[in-house]
Amino acid sequence: MKIHVLPVGELGTNCYILADEASKLCAVIDPGDEAERILAQVRAQGLQVKYILLTHGHYDHTTAVPELHAALPEAEIYIHQADSHGAGGRLFPLASQVDELLLYDEGDTLPLGGLTIEVMNTPGHSLGSVVLRVDDVLFTGDTLFAGSCGRTDLRGGSPDQMLASLKRLGQLEGDFRVLPGHDVSSTLEQERKTNYYMKMAMGRK
Repeated sequence: MKIHVLPVGELGTNCYILADEASKLCAVIDPGDEAERILAQVRAQGLQVKYILLTHGHYDHTTAVPELHAALPEAEIYIHQADSHGAGGRLFPLASQVDELLLYDEGDTLPLGGLTIEVMNTPGHSLGSVVLRVDDVLFTGDTLFAGSCGRTDLRGGSPDQMLASLKRLGQLEGDFRVLPGHDVSSTLEQERKTNYYMKMAMGRK
């Protein structure tokens, strides 16, 4: 497994290219903007895009999807149903922009060569927010950040749901690399120890 990160767009969204090195298949996670730059990185690594995966539907995570779809019509595009049609100006209505949009939900798995991508529905930032789990890595979108968590004051957000989602992540067994939608990476153990919001969610201060 190899992971490339490209901060894209005006908000510096972390777009991840998750690659299975043996098969040369990859998934593009949260292509928030700069489609040509993402495509250039994929080509430079000699990869074939099997999936375009969205952790949620906000524009800064989805803007490049239509352009990538045009360039990569064979790639399967997944989003949670709750975010697929948008919700106000800050959710991008992919269902009306992309033909053959696919939906995933809690417990679904996607094969990527020798890797398995597991879907966890983690509402709080938006109703359709998901975390993607691959081996010892969590792609947490705008649910969990290093030292923080996503906003809950946008349409579809919920402080109570966010705390429940953070508690669920905190209760996962073992340690994981945390690759968030913005800013720097972390580890789950570090967030259990130092993240105020996760500690509050888990009943600790």
